[in-house]
Amino acid sequence: MSNDPPKVDLRGTPYEIGFSHGQILAKQIGRQLQIYQNLFQETCKLDWPQVLETAEQFRSAAATLVPDLLEEMQGIADGVGREDVSLVDIIALNARSEIALGKWDDGCTAIAWKVGTTGKQIIAQNWDWRTTVGENLAMVSIEREGKPKIWMVTEPGIVGKIGFNSASVGVCLNAIRARPISTSLLPIHLLLRIALECHTVSDAIATIESLGGAASSQHILIADAWGGRGLELSPCGGVYLPEDEDGIIVHTNHFLANKLVDEPPWLSGSPVRLERARKLCKEIIREEGRDRLGQTVDAPLLRRRIFSDTVNSPQAICCSPDISRGGLARIETLFNIIMVLGEGKEPYAEVVFGRPGAGGESAPLMMPW
Repeated sequence: MSNDPPKVDLRGTPYEIGFSHGQILAKQIGRQLQIYQNLFQETCKLDWPQVLETAEQFRSAAATLVPDLLEEMQGIADGVGREDVSLVDIIALNARSEIALGKWDDGCTAIAWKVGTTGKQIIAQNWDWRTTVGENLAMVSIEREGKPKIWMVTEPGIVGKIGFNSASVGVCLNAIRARPISTSLLPIHLLLRIALECHTVSDAIATIESLGGAASSQHILIADAWGGRGLELSPCGGVYLPEDEDGIIVHTNHFLANKLVDEPPWLSGSPVRLERARKLCKEIIREEGRDRLGQTVDAPLLRRRIFSDTVNSPQAICCSPDISRGGLARIETLFNIIMVLGEGKEPYAEVVFGRPGAGGESAPLMMPW
């Protein structure tokens, strides 16, 4: 990528945060709305008025459960400054995974790793999505009184995505295709934001449970300075995956333990990526030696050894576009993020935009910046 994504600092009340978001990223939000209008029409046979009807139902859930985030989304809509962009349009962006009813086939490979005995916690992923979205991504910080400061990589218009906070809580996301969907619960992007407003993993789990869980089946990989958990969430209940004997959780795009939903097989590469990522982690442990992991396992090593991997391409850990699919349907790795958390240490992340190891990716960008 020739141009680095914008870095946007947001602070103030929920409405002020949203208004600045919408104002600064108005051009990108407009492009996102056009992309998703086309995607819903092509893949779900839904025109935009039908999408907005479902978004209106999520407005009611947000008003009841997270009125502050609804206020922030109102600010985004107002900040864009276009008569044809309303609050419900912004809700549709934030609920796009749920409104699609599991008809989209995004990827993503995520890893949480409590590294050795050094107190270093890594949480990382490749985010795979429609190629056309890549030019619109932004790096955002959010400061709100009484809450940890947040840094995340997001799609403009969306209030919660992949990132970490000043309390050393980090989140990654894996999409799951399963039924049912519940419009009385919160979309996954709102739950990601809620998790990023928490001080510990256990606090995030308790908060998500108090809100009734997720509106759709999704996996949030979450970690703090003391370890990670894999949150296999659904409207029917959640299952929380522990670390393995090496302090590792690996997740792709199918549930490993949550049997509460109807999950038909849908992404053939997901089990392949899961086993491949596990195998590569084991190889690193064997080759580096357990006693040295805390010193040697870092962002450059993980990008080189795991997140650049192209086995089973195009559905590889480093996903490449399938040339047999039309332009709008093509999916690839749009960014890699590797977050480093630790007790008593300042959390940070390295982000590479584009496909890591492919030659056209950005230089690593730091968060905080």
